[in-house]
Amino acid sequence: MLIKIPRPWEIPEREATPEGVYLNRRQFLRAAGLGTAGAILGCGGNEADSRPAVPVEKTQGPGARLPNLYPARRSARYALDRPLTKESVAAMYNNFYEFSTDKEAVKRLVERFEIHPWQVEVTGLVARPKVYDLDDLVKKMPVEERLYRFRCVEAWAMAVPWTGFPFKALIDEVQPTSRATHIRLVSFYKPDQAPGIRSQSWYNWPYHEGLTVQEAMNELTMLIVGIYGHDLPRQHGAPIRLVTPWKYGYKSIKSVVQIEFVDGQPPTFWNEVAPDEYDFWSNVNPGVPHPRWSQASERMIDTGERRPTLLYNGYGDHVRHLYKS
Repeated sequence: MLIKIPRPWEIPEREATPEGVYLNRRQFLRAAGLGTAGAILGCGGNEADSRPAVPVEKTQGPGARLPNLYPARRSARYALDRPLTKESVAAMYNNFYEFSTDKEAVKRLVERFEIHPWQVEVTGLVARPKVYDLDDLVKKMPVEERLYRFRCVEAWAMAVPWTGFPFKALIDEVQPTSRATHIRLVSFYKPDQAPGIRSQSWYNWPYHEGLTVQEAMNELTMLIVGIYGHDLPRQHGAPIRLVTPWKYGYKSIKSVVQIEFVDGQPPTFWNEVAPDEYDFWSNVNPGVPHPRWSQASERMIDTGERRPTLLYNGYGDHVRHLYKS
């Protein structure tokens, strides 16, 4: 008899809980036990399922113009060890410093942020540099839905159904040269639409992040255009963002406009701000505390449940080979 021993992060997909019905602000605060914003750093099947209806922001993302984008096929490879976070809670608890350091204010302050049309420039050490219209790019990519854990460096967490495509698919499209070792990603710069850029002028805007090419080619690394079966709302990083689920959330840069292939490690936003606190790698590690708080456990934002933090956020089988010396 073949006996399968599940990995620590696996449960049957049927046990993944849908996001639930909409909660108003007071219900959300009472259920999640949340008060003011936390620490200084900003983080963030083939058939349709039977999720209850919730109000959906019309973001003018790719799904508005690509009628068959949702529901995307859900990958069975990526299961969860916890219920999905309620969509209404995830939509109201966002780190997006370009708009505000107040997590609960972001949803209101993104209303003027224009996300259509949207272009992504791929440049640098590639054989096929190109400026992509986002809709045209998505049409060419293998889009699917995946259930991922998301861990913020502030020690809160959620579980999210992302829709997007593997970064590797874009890499294959643009064909990096042999000199390319790293990828620099850059977010938008629109101070007239993003009040946090104006009010926090001491930061080195626009937001910028980086990965090695090997990290970007890993099967877990995704470029995301949707969440909970519809386009990304603005507060989640519309219309396209990065997700690297084994790293702290600030590595998953939002609202990407440029992807540059380079021959060395690029500077990254939070490493420039506080190099002793936020390194380039930023892999989830319960054994390495932040200088101002422990990383040994994490709080689920919708239930307040406290869980032990998993090394690499539970994705070690997929990524630990990237960091062997």
